[in-house]
Amino acid sequence: MDYWERLFLYNKKLLVPRINRLLNWVMGVNFLCGMVFLLTIVYEYGFRISAGEQTVVHGVYHAVWIVYLLTTTLQILFRQEDSPFKFTPWTWILTILLYFTLLPVIFKKPEETTGVYWVWIFFHHTYYKGAVLLLLSFSQLSGILVRLLGKRTNPSLILAGSFLVFILVGTGLLMLPRATYQGISFIDALFTATSATCVTGLVTVDVPSTFTLEGQVLIILLIQIGGLGVMTLTSFFAMFFMGNTSLYNQLMVGDMISSNSLNSLLSTLLYILGFTLAIEGAGMAVIWFSIHDTLGMNLREELFFSAFHSVSAFCNAGFSTLPGGMSNPAVMQEHNLLYVTLGLLIALGGIGFPILVNLYETVAYYLGYLKWRVLHRAGRFRQKVHLYNLNTKIVLVATGILLVGGTLVIAALEWNHSFAGMPVLDKWVHAFFNSSCPRTAGFASVSLTSLSLQTLLLMIVLMVIGGGTQSTAGGVKVNVCAVVLINLWAVIRGAERVSILRRELSHDSIRRSNAAMMLYLFLAFGAIFALSLLEPKAGLLAVTFECVSALSTVGSSLNLTPSLGDASKLLVILLMYVGRVGAFTLLTGLVRQERKRNYKYPSDNIIIN
Repeated sequence: MDYWERLFLYNKKLLVPRINRLLNWVMGVNFLCGMVFLLTIVYEYGFRISAGEQTVVHGVYHAVWIVYLLTTTLQILFRQEDSPFKFTPWTWILTILLYFTLLPVIFKKPEETTGVYWVWIFFHHTYYKGAVLLLLSFSQLSGILVRLLGKRTNPSLILAGSFLVFILVGTGLLMLPRATYQGISFIDALFTATSATCVTGLVTVDVPSTFTLEGQVLIILLIQIGGLGVMTLTSFFAMFFMGNTSLYNQLMVGDMISSNSLNSLLSTLLYILGFTLAIEGAGMAVIWFSIHDTLGMNLREELFFSAFHSVSAFCNAGFSTLPGGMSNPAVMQEHNLLYVTLGLLIALGGIGFPILVNLYETVAYYLGYLKWRVLHRAGRFRQKVHLYNLNTKIVLVATGILLVGGTLVIAALEWNHSFAGMPVLDKWVHAFFNSSCPRTAGFASVSLTSLSLQTLLLMIVLMVIGGGTQSTAGGVKVNVCAVVLINLWAVIRGAERVSILRRELSHDSIRRSNAAMMLYLFLAFGAIFALSLLEPKAGLLAVTFECVSALSTVGSSLNLTPSLGDASKLLVILLMYVGRVGAFTLLTGLVRQERKRNYKYPSDNIIIN
C-alpha cells in the first residue's frame, strides 16, 4: 500500500467522522441561534422596552449575525457528501445574501453623490440584515422539525403536535403587552389562538377593540400558518433552503400534501405557496379597490384591511377587523364587489390545493397545445386523455351544486325576511355570500339570529359538509360526503360495485368515508350533549350550531360564544383543534395500528332490514 492510499484511508476513518461531528455541532449552534433570534424579536415587538434594553436587543442581533457568518463558513469549508447538511442552489443564494451584509463593514460609507451610496445603504439597512437572519432562522428550525420524520416518529402525531405547539406559542404572543389594549385572560388568548391557528373564526372577545395592530398581525400570521399547514411551511423551508431530507422524510411529506411522486414534491410545495400568495394578492387588490375611499381609512389602514380579509377569506378563517364583522353597516351597502370577492376567495380556499394544482396543470396543457397549433411546430403534440382526476371532478361538481343550490335556497327563504328592503342585486349577492361562508368561513353579512329557522338548518348541513380535502376548509369534506351518497345510491339500486364518472371507487375509499362520517357524527353528538350540560340556559339550536361550527372550523355562532363559561370555552377549543387536525389523524396517531394478517375469518351476514 503506497503513501496516498494510506493517507486516503486515514482521512476516511479518522478525519471524516470528526468533520461530520463538527458539522452536527454547527447545526446545533445554528438551531440555538435561530431560537434566540426569534425570541429576541418577540421581546422587542411584544414588550415596551427602554433605550438600554433596545441596545441589548441590537447586541443580540449582532451576535447572532456573527455566529451565522462563522458557522456558515465552517459548513462551506468542511462540507461532505454524506453530511446531513446539503447545499442547494437556494442555500447558496441565501449564503451569498448573508455575506453581502459584510460589505458595509469592509467598505466605508461612500459619498452621497456616487451611485454606490444607495447600494451601500441597502446592504447596511437593518431590514435587509433582519430579513436574511429571519430566513436563516426559519430554515434551520424547519430542518430540525422535518428531520424528526426521519426518526420514524408517527407523522400523525407530528402534525397534531405541531399545531398544538403553534397554538401555545400564539397564546403566549397574544398575551404580550403590545398585542392588546387592556390585556387579555389566558383562556381568551388560548381560545383566540386556537381559533386562528385552526382557521375557525369563533372569538370570545371583540377583535378590533381588544387587539392592537401588532395583535391583529399575530392573528393573521396564525391564520396563514394554520391555513397552509405547519408541515407544508416547514417542509418548504427545509427542502428549499436546506435540502437535508431523507427518503423517509420525503415519503411522509408527500403523503401529507398529496404529491404524486417524489420528483414533484418540491414543485408541489412551490405550487401550494405560489397559489396561496397569488390568490391572496389578487384578492387583496380587488378588496382594496372595492373599499378605497369608502370607509374613512388612510392608505395604510386600507391596505392592512384588504390583506387581513383576503388571507382570512382564502384560509376560511372568518376573522374580521370590522366591529360586528361583515355585517357592519359601513360595508352593507354599495360593497357588492367586496362580498363577491370574499365569497370567491372562500370557495377557492375550500376546494383544496390538489385541485388547484390539477387545474393549473390542465390550463398549462391547453396553453401548450394552443401554442403548438398557432406556431405550427414540427412533430406531434403529446395529448393527455385524462386531464382531470376523479377527485377534482367530484369536488368541483359538488362545490358548484352546493354554492348554486345554497344561494337559491337562502335567497328564497330570506328574500322578504332578513334581506327585506335591499335592492334585488344586493339580495342575490348576500345570498351567495351567506351560502359560501358556512363552508367554512365564519363571515356573515347579516346577523345570524335574524335568519329563519330553515336557513339555519341549511347552514348546519353546509357546515357538516365543509370543503375539499387538503384544503383550508373543515367539515366532513365534500369528497367524503360524495362517496357516502354514491355508496348509498349504489346500495339502493342493488349495484355490486360503486362507480361514478366511469370510475369504480376503491373499497378502502368507501370504508374510510363511511368511518369519517360516523366519527364526525359521534363527536358532534357528544359535544352537543356536553355543551348542553355546561350551558343549560342556552337553546338547543344555539348549542348545536356552536358545536358543529367549532368541529367544522366554520366560526359562525348564534351569539353564544361570548357568553360561554371557561369549561365551555375549553370544550369548544378542543372541538376546533380536533376539527382542524382531523379526528382520523389523532386516532391513527394514538391507536396502535393492526398488522396485516395473512388469513381471513369466515364471512357472515348481519340482518340489516
